[in-house]
Amino acid sequence: MSKKKMTSFNLDHIVESYKNDFPFYQVLDKSGKLTNPDLEPNLSDEELKELMRRLVWGRAYDARVTLLNRQGALGNYAPSGGQEASQIATQYALGEGDFFAGTYRDLVPLIFHGLPLEKAFLWYKGHMKGNEYPEDLNAFVPQVIVGGHITHAMGVALGMKKRNKQNIVLSLNGDGATSQGDFYEGINFAGVYNVPYVIVIQNNRYGISVPLEEQTKAETLAQKAVAAGIPGIQVDGMDPLAMYAAVSTARQHALAGNGPVVIEALTYRFGPHTMSDDPTRYRREQELAEWEEKDPLIRMRNYLTEKGLWSEEEEEEVIEKCKQEIKEAVTAIGKVEKQKVSDFLKNMYDVSPQNVREQIALYEEKEMSQND
Repeated sequence: MSKKKMTSFNLDHIVESYKNDFPFYQVLDKSGKLTNPDLEPNLSDEELKELMRRLVWGRAYDARVTLLNRQGALGNYAPSGGQEASQIATQYALGEGDFFAGTYRDLVPLIFHGLPLEKAFLWYKGHMKGNEYPEDLNAFVPQVIVGGHITHAMGVALGMKKRNKQNIVLSLNGDGATSQGDFYEGINFAGVYNVPYVIVIQNNRYGISVPLEEQTKAETLAQKAVAAGIPGIQVDGMDPLAMYAAVSTARQHALAGNGPVVIEALTYRFGPHTMSDDPTRYRREQELAEWEEKDPLIRMRNYLTEKGLWSEEEEEEVIEKCKQEIKEAVTAIGKVEKQKVSDFLKNMYDVSPQNVREQIALYEEKEMSQND
């Protein structure tokens, strides 16, 4: 097929056209009304309620863990309030045996993927047992290095393809990850080898304190998939049903042998980047208020209430259940043996070299004398 010959160089138009090439997908508006019934996922009433329970649990978890951090009971915490749709509804679309790779902000979907709550809290405290996962848990530990898990997740997807497994890998990433070399290398390799990999970019508009417009000149983050020759779409990341539908569709696309998909979820974190961050230094209160009106819980609450599927009593029951589970997990981690330097050294090598063996013996002697 011959290409149309251009008679002039219209470089500015090319850039201006990018955003229009990536349509915005939404199912529920900010009030919970259907905007696109054709995209409404085919979920039963019980499945819709379960999704809502998870969203509410995630918001309650975020509030409670934030409080525990302020009390000094846990290490530094990256709040996730506001991003429940792009995290929890996304994970909810996975099938049994699918692999999950998330960031330090994605503990809630990791918990729903099968991580014991006690392990999550040990991870916050920097305890090595927080990284010891059950063999049947198909997930990486939360990645702290921005974009550091993208190539690793792609490798897992390649392994699934080679073993003819009917599963995919899902990675959750922040917008900052798309400015890292790992992102481009990961999606390029995934495209070349046509692996079953779904990459969700949680575009919450800030890479820590750096606003998106100072991070990239791209009109969208979805368009970055084009260079790798794979599909890239934009989705309302505050809309649980849209995120579920998008990931479900991408999953089927990947399972059919069509390769990876990049999904840009337009979302927002209501809290700070981490509990050591002060967001008032770089974003306006009006901006926060505008995004709070798009709250994913408000949308789902209104949507389900109109269907007669949700009540205030059910919501309160989920919140109280979350508080109790967190209380039990905090009690449990208090009984875990404290870490020792000798244990850190023992974990460095499968077979320790002489100098490390000497250090192990030295610290074991010190630790034994401290216990006497």
